[in-house]
Amino acid sequence: MSQSTTDNIAYNPHRIFFTGFMGCGKTTWGRKLAAHLGYDFIDLDHALEEKAGMRIAEYFSSFGEDAFRKLESAMLKEIDYPEKVIVSTGGGLPCFFDNMDWMNAHGKTLYVKLSPKTLADRLENSKTVRPVLQGKKGDELVEFITGKLAEREGFYMQAQYIIEGISLSVETLEAALYK
Repeated sequence: MSQSTTDNIAYNPHRIFFTGFMGCGKTTWGRKLAAHLGYDFIDLDHALEEKAGMRIAEYFSSFGEDAFRKLESAMLKEIDYPEKVIVSTGGGLPCFFDNMDWMNAHGKTLYVKLSPKTLADRLENSKTVRPVLQGKKGDELVEFITGKLAEREGFYMQAQYIIEGISLSVETLEAALYK
């Protein structure tokens, strides 16, 4: 991916940022919608890992959360986005710096909303390793997610489109974004 400065990135209604808590389906539904619409797809977490040359968990433990959040914000704002693109963001990205405002100013934002219990069920059965959830199961996991959502939901709710993630379909997403 080539780099550009943030000053050169204008609002584009065909640049769609998927936000929400880990496990809500941002990457899965972003990929499906991109394929359906013929758009490109970018997973910012994967782009960040490629740029850093290591997994996010490794970056976190080597450099700390502050350095990670700065790199994540820079990635968001410096990618040379294709004309038509769906972007899956990290679960915490909207909650730091001016990232949510930036996404709203440069494209459409969509929050995939799920209950803490549904998120916990998905995350407990996920094959993806998530260090922050290590050792948490059942009620402890639900409590952890409930607390994190309480911190983050104010940012997520700034999205232009809020979609209940429990019975999503590509058609539902397309209808919401292109009414």
